Amino acid sequence: MSTGIKMRLGVMMFLEFFVWGAWFVTMGSYLTATLHFTDPQSALAYATQSWGAIIAPFVIGLIADKYVNAERLLGVIHLIGAVLMYMLASTSEFGAFYPTLLLYMVLYMPTLALVNAISFRQMADPAASFGNIRVWGTLGWIAAGLAISYVFGWDSAAGMQAGLLRNTFMMGSVASLLLGFYSFTLPGTPPQRGSAGGGLREALGLDALALLRDRNFLVFFGASILICIPLAFYYQHANQFLTEIRVENAAGKQTLGQVSEVLFMLLVPVFLTRLGIKLTLLIGMVAWAVRYIAFAYGDAGGLVWLLIVGIALHGMCYDFFFVSGQVFTDSKAGPRYKSAAQGLITLATYGVGMLVGFWIAGELTSAFAVGGGHDWHSIWIYPAAFAGVVAVLFAWLFRNEVLSAREPKP
Repeated sequence: MSTGIKMRLGVMMFLEFFVWGAWFVTMGSYLTATLHFTDPQSALAYATQSWGAIIAPFVIGLIADKYVNAERLLGVIHLIGAVLMYMLASTSEFGAFYPTLLLYMVLYMPTLALVNAISFRQMADPAASFGNIRVWGTLGWIAAGLAISYVFGWDSAAGMQAGLLRNTFMMGSVASLLLGFYSFTLPGTPPQRGSAGGGLREALGLDALALLRDRNFLVFFGASILICIPLAFYYQHANQFLTEIRVENAAGKQTLGQVSEVLFMLLVPVFLTRLGIKLTLLIGMVAWAVRYIAFAYGDAGGLVWLLIVGIALHGMCYDFFFVSGQVFTDSKAGPRYKSAAQGLITLATYGVGMLVGFWIAGELTSAFAVGGGHDWHSIWIYPAAFAGVVAVLFAWLFRNEVLSAREPKP
């Protein structure tokens, strides 16, 4: 793969995740503080991600895999997405906001698979090359958070009071428009009609259900769904929590999570080699419990360092469980089930697991509403305890395996 192709794919990844990071992190704060939506309504808004993840395989399996070039479909979706983002920036009623956001996420979530497909088609060895391209997506997410806090100050106290977080949707709209037009310049990625894939059944991961007969994979599958319940608390309420207790530049500080994600990614092969898959996955789950305990006891004053530690643990939480889980899934699935197995895990986690998690987080946060804010200490104790229980059950039921340290196939 030439340097020019690498740069073009890197720009694509950067914009893809910049679009998402531009509004997703701060949406909870915007919906509750500016639009005055209820916590359950905010939960419904975040759950659109899960519905998008559930519906995404139908889009890819029925359209991209058979009829339309991936780069063209990517371009069309992002051009439509730019219009929908613009509409969200000017919508203040939940009855209009929710269906618009739902439509947007149903369209956006399939683009995560499309950018991967476009990248893979240009690589002779995706396992060796994909990480260098995918990291630009993380940089795009970081850039969006830094822009919100340190360039525009939209999440500052004055910005929040003036309702400036509305501009995050405008920023997402502009970035989506750019990516929409840029996508048509990407290398051609026609559908592989003659491939031996299993079509929609494979895309949905149904072929991989046979893997559930394996005890370890069944335990990992269940743990993946359950651990996504506390994960949803972070995505849905972390920024709302930080801004509500008046932590300055909250969105910018949250980018430390993505920075740590890049750093911990480098440690995954080392831990898999030296500790094995069980301890690596277990460390990731325990890190979720530690993170939420840090949130429960931290504050914007002298204990702000606890909040910083909690944010920085994101890399360990995500990489040690989800990325290592991709390696484990790949090792369990034979050549016939590799794609189907990854699809099954994605559907179970970002679909089912986080859908349940967003609902629980919304209901729990609403139950601990106090005056004009929330009892965040009590709220964070629940996902901390839940993650701890999942970790204990996993440690008891999962039998260790030694895997070769290799980069996961997304």
